[in-house]
Amino acid sequence: MKIKIIALGKIKEKFLKDGIDEFLKRLTPYTAIEIVELSPVEIKDNQIEKALLEEGEKILANIKSDSYVITMEILGKQLSSEDFASKINEITISGISELVFVIGSSCGIAPTVSARANFKLSISKMTFLHQFARLLLVEQIYRAFKILKNETYHK
Repeated sequence: MKIKIIALGKIKEKFLKDGIDEFLKRLTPYTAIEIVELSPVEIKDNQIEKALLEEGEKILANIKSDSYVITMEILGKQLSSEDFASKINEITISGISELVFVIGSSCGIAPTVSARANFKLSISKMTFLHQFARLLLVEQIYRAFKILKNETYHK
């Protein structure tokens, strides 16, 4: 199974980029993974909904019709690392060829993208920078594969 992370915006801080790159490298024995960075839409005249719809079109254009989509949303379900690993395993054994995670912009995620989601995931009730969310997500994907392989990373 291939994993794709669609995220709005670029990682600017070197320490975050280094952390993300490290976990992407560690994931190579387990899965093919790519990050697709899309430019967020500039919000004009406080028209957040319009910007979200434009972002939604960009995101949906990068998702295949048969992909399993997990959106990262504040109101999504919170999972333990073990439950997250089980969810990835469930998707893998179902024969899905591509798992797509979507991280929206600082304004959230378009209703059209949320509606396309097969599962809505929340990292935490706490608020994080979107760049941190990307690092946390790739670390948890790595942790999930280590849990599934019964390897020693997870304690």
